[in-house]
Amino acid sequence: MGRHRENHPDDEGRTARADIGRSRRRRGRGGAFVALAAAFAIILGLGITGWYTLSGQDGCGGQDIRLSVVASPELVPPLSRTTAEFNDARHGVDGRCVRVDVRAEDSANVAYGITGAGPTLGDTDSDVWIPDSRLWQNIVEDHSNGNAFTDTGTSVAYSPLVLAQPAEAAEKADEEPSWDALVPTAAPTGGAAANAVRVVDPTRSSSGMATLALIAGAVGGEEDDQPQLVAALQTLQRGVTPDEEAAFGLLSEAAGTADTADTAAPPIMVLSEQAAWRYNADHADAPTRVSYPDGGTYTLDYPYIVRTEDPVLSRAAEAFRSALSEQSVEDTLLSHGFRTAEGRGDPDVLSTAAGFAEDAPDSLPDPSAGTVQRLGQAWNQLKLDTRLLTIIDISGSMLEPVPGTEMNRMQVTTAAAAEGLNMFPPESELGLWEFSTFLNEELDYRELLPVRELSAESDGVTHKERLAKTLSEIEPKPTGDTGLYDTYLAAFREMQRNYRADRINAILMLTDGNNDDPDGISLEHLLQTLQTEGSRERPVPIFTIAFGPGIDPEPMEKVAEATGGAAYNTEDPTEIGDIFLRAFAQRLKGPEGEEADG
Repeated sequence: MGRHRENHPDDEGRTARADIGRSRRRRGRGGAFVALAAAFAIILGLGITGWYTLSGQDGCGGQDIRLSVVASPELVPPLSRTTAEFNDARHGVDGRCVRVDVRAEDSANVAYGITGAGPTLGDTDSDVWIPDSRLWQNIVEDHSNGNAFTDTGTSVAYSPLVLAQPAEAAEKADEEPSWDALVPTAAPTGGAAANAVRVVDPTRSSSGMATLALIAGAVGGEEDDQPQLVAALQTLQRGVTPDEEAAFGLLSEAAGTADTADTAAPPIMVLSEQAAWRYNADHADAPTRVSYPDGGTYTLDYPYIVRTEDPVLSRAAEAFRSALSEQSVEDTLLSHGFRTAEGRGDPDVLSTAAGFAEDAPDSLPDPSAGTVQRLGQAWNQLKLDTRLLTIIDISGSMLEPVPGTEMNRMQVTTAAAAEGLNMFPPESELGLWEFSTFLNEELDYRELLPVRELSAESDGVTHKERLAKTLSEIEPKPTGDTGLYDTYLAAFREMQRNYRADRINAILMLTDGNNDDPDGISLEHLLQTLQTEGSRERPVPIFTIAFGPGIDPEPMEKVAEATGGAAYNTEDPTEIGDIFLRAFAQRLKGPEGEEADG
């Protein structure tokens, strides 16, 4: 009905006005919609911006916060993608964008750069440090010196230690190795080792230091076990490689000679799984096969360590640490040969065809900081080249036969000395004296060969060859007595006079009896002079190995005590190897029997 009224002729003006009003209202609603749409777009844009702001924590703008991250070199390739994505996402702290810079740096280089406990090169400063192992963290904590150091409790990746050897050699192996069977614990003889276990220098490598700790655990920590540990360390030192690159070269070279007549034992290299995978990826023509020692192994765990005390950088470091926990990062790490915290690896990467286990082996406890320090000191002490003066007794009693052999004491002694020569590397310096009474006018001793490097050549003959020949030609003086004390003192003064601080300076006395020179100095005079002229800064330990019955060991033991050496007595020439090992173990102690400071 109202509609009829609107159509009434008298209402035309009203109708027109109504139409105009409706038209205006329609236009007004349309304009409002457009305005609302525009506002919504602005709000939506602000919302999106806000979402980015929230995703970046505090927003992002202004001058970037530069977060410097140093990581073990093998970790940098998989971290590169993560770092790029993190930087592109424009994470913010305090309204500023965080930009992460990751660079590769050897873990030992950084640790020694922080502590000053060893040699280092280049710039080792950073806000975050990701070494390959908590071994380095322990070293830093032990030498903190007030350095900022925050353990976040996060490990970025994991990789257990394995034994890698040329694939063809591994296929011929009869049994799986164990740590206590890897390294011979008898005296090295200079020949090829039956088990050619090789490590990267333990002072520069987590795998090398962990190997020392694992083998030391297998050998035992009692004092009676020390000669066996010394033998193990000496054997490892004969095949040590300076770095991982050299280790890879050794494996590649060995694989190339697998089919030749070369009789040398193929190397068994201690590496991380990830390093073995990396080697195989780059050496498809000379691959290795890995194995896992019985009893478990040590695992590299790549801790995330914050080194800055700056609160802004600390929050930036936390933002990056959080990003490293994302699934995409874990997948990237797996694709580069690492494992997860649960021991899971990518079977397409760590393939069983190369010997990799589907599940990680049992992980052994981390070596303590004290163990690492002790083994590092022992390694460095034994690594020092020896400077040794060997003195042979040629008194008349050396003609006495040795029961159970067809040799006299002189023959047994010189044969033992010749055998001992094989325990020293070519860089060692050895000299040779003989002694009795009245050998060199009024003197009881005579130089046969000066102290020289074994590898030094003269007229095409090495010093080692001359020593062996001279030992074989020494003859006893039938009427000679034993001028022991005068010879001790003369040798001590000679080694003090020509002391070399970069070497272990020592004297080895091989005799069959006690001093019987009535015209020589007394034991009291000898001991007092040794104590007066000796020095902890320039130690010259005297080691005495006595052959034959009826020897009073007390004087020799007092000389050893005064100089930090040792005295041994045996009638069995086959014991010479063990005696030398005990002598080397004694090198690790100071004059009062305390362990050296390294």
